[in-house]
Amino acid sequence: MEKTINEVFRNRVARFGPRTAVEKKVMGVWQSASWNQYHERAGATGLGLYDLGIRKGDRVAILSENRLEWLYTDMGVLGIGACLVPLYPTLAAEEISYILSNSGSRAVVVENEAQLDKIASARDDCPSLEWAILMDASKGVKNRPDWVLDLERVMDDGRKEREKNLGLFSELSKAVVPSDLATIVYTSGTTGVPKGAMITHSNIMAVVEALDRIRPRYADESDSTVPFLPLSHVFERIAGHFYGMFVGITASYAESVETLVNDIQEKKPTLILAVPRVCEKVYQRITAKVIEQPMWRQKVFHWGHRTGTEMVALEEEGKQAPAFLRLKYRIAYALIFKKLKEALGGRVRWMTASGAPTAPEIIRFFNAAGIKVIEGYGMTECTAPATMSTLSSSRIGTVGGPLPGVEIKIASDGEVLVKGGNVFAGYWAMEQETREAFTEDGFLRTGDIGEVAEDGFLRIVDRKKDLIITSGGKNIAPQKIENLFKSDPLFEQVIVLGDRRKFLTALFNLNPDEALRLASDKGIPPGAIEEVLGNESFNIALRERVAAINSNLARFETIKRFAVIANPFSKDTGELTATLKVKRKVVRERFKDVIEEMYRDEAPEVRVIF
Repeated sequence: MEKTINEVFRNRVARFGPRTAVEKKVMGVWQSASWNQYHERAGATGLGLYDLGIRKGDRVAILSENRLEWLYTDMGVLGIGACLVPLYPTLAAEEISYILSNSGSRAVVVENEAQLDKIASARDDCPSLEWAILMDASKGVKNRPDWVLDLERVMDDGRKEREKNLGLFSELSKAVVPSDLATIVYTSGTTGVPKGAMITHSNIMAVVEALDRIRPRYADESDSTVPFLPLSHVFERIAGHFYGMFVGITASYAESVETLVNDIQEKKPTLILAVPRVCEKVYQRITAKVIEQPMWRQKVFHWGHRTGTEMVALEEEGKQAPAFLRLKYRIAYALIFKKLKEALGGRVRWMTASGAPTAPEIIRFFNAAGIKVIEGYGMTECTAPATMSTLSSSRIGTVGGPLPGVEIKIASDGEVLVKGGNVFAGYWAMEQETREAFTEDGFLRTGDIGEVAEDGFLRIVDRKKDLIITSGGKNIAPQKIENLFKSDPLFEQVIVLGDRRKFLTALFNLNPDEALRLASDKGIPPGAIEEVLGNESFNIALRERVAAINSNLARFETIKRFAVIANPFSKDTGELTATLKVKRKVVRERFKDVIEEMYRDEAPEVRVIF
């Protein structure tokens, strides 16, 4: 049995050798590396760092978008027994400075000059930092500081080191033991100061082996994927990169989110790791296009949608569909669902929607297309997943059962508690926070409220800190309401508010295309989105749309007042995490005046904030 991810890497290289392991599209051209090339370049990177004095246990950070050099750096750093500290490219200089300083990183590998500028501005606050290593070195730059090196030169030095000692990289790789630290992953900071979660080789192996023990298997060496989530995120790196390495799949990294659909259609993957927001956007785009079609086409779509939902619902219950329904479904598949599958390359067997709740109608829509949606639950401190639905066993509204070797229980206050080999080793340089993260009997406190059904499937109610208790004493889970609104293509992002208040309010980001379509339907003259949002007739139509959704909720769950935030929340402006989840604390602070205004007695039902 393999004990470290280094051992997995060596064994897969020996097994698959010349076969393509990874590739990345750059400026429209796929650049690939076989398993042999992957290992050679990782070894050159690792030994180049070793030549700079990086040793076992040292921390090396990386600041880059997804690219092949990210992978070479990852396996090179781990191969010499060091610890990788991934940084999101969207982080500001002060956040980077904090993480580099807190982790004690001795080197940082950066993508380009723009990211190097962040390091330069932060360097004075990072006494441990000795080197910045640049992937894309601009030609002709003179008088570069001595502490800045080109990655190409570092790799060349690594190859020279290997010529002097052919077995050095293998020796260093084999010297790593399961309890050694593999990575420190800093939490995305949705609620406060980032904390560095220490993840060992043993933690990683616990997850990848658990995933591979589930039957039927999620994947094998015949599978392929087109990753697009950031490698800096624990889910993509563990459940995507390392699990993919474990089973030997080919990973073709998308050029960008903008080219994702084309890249998927070109590579025709069999599995896709995604997050709920991606599934929601695909679904919203489909339903938005349907609205543009003639009425008869709309009726056909809705008939097919209902038919697919009926079919999937029976499958969930383990029941045989009657012959007439099976016939209707075959027609619906040919007319509707086949097109969705073809849009995703035509071969996708399953895709994930992990990290946040996904609306049931969206899951059933994908399932009806023959694309099984795998839901799961986890967090950085669980080395990504703790529960997953399987290809043969799932229940919509839950996040699956515990992975093999993982124990889940519910505390007296409803908090989900987790124990297993996947649970992290603690927070770097934060002893008190580490103690507070665990119960007396060693379970991780997740901060989420949940319920375990009789069949062992877990249902997440909400974040413990996000639960709303109104001044009238009603306990409300905002995610349920938010998901209901986001199932309507008009609503891009939704944050429900109302803790210790008399009623609920909300902040909305609207889908610009849908907003303009709504305006056109109401006879509002065409114009820029800003003009439309400021139109009173549009606001009346928006109130009607909100009222229609409210009709599906209990009275105390309805949205009484709301504000439309014209500028979309984004990663760049700090309101969204890398996996497109809203940073509630950031948004509440940024729009605190708007929120307070909504609770004034004379406040209007709707406001637009530009």
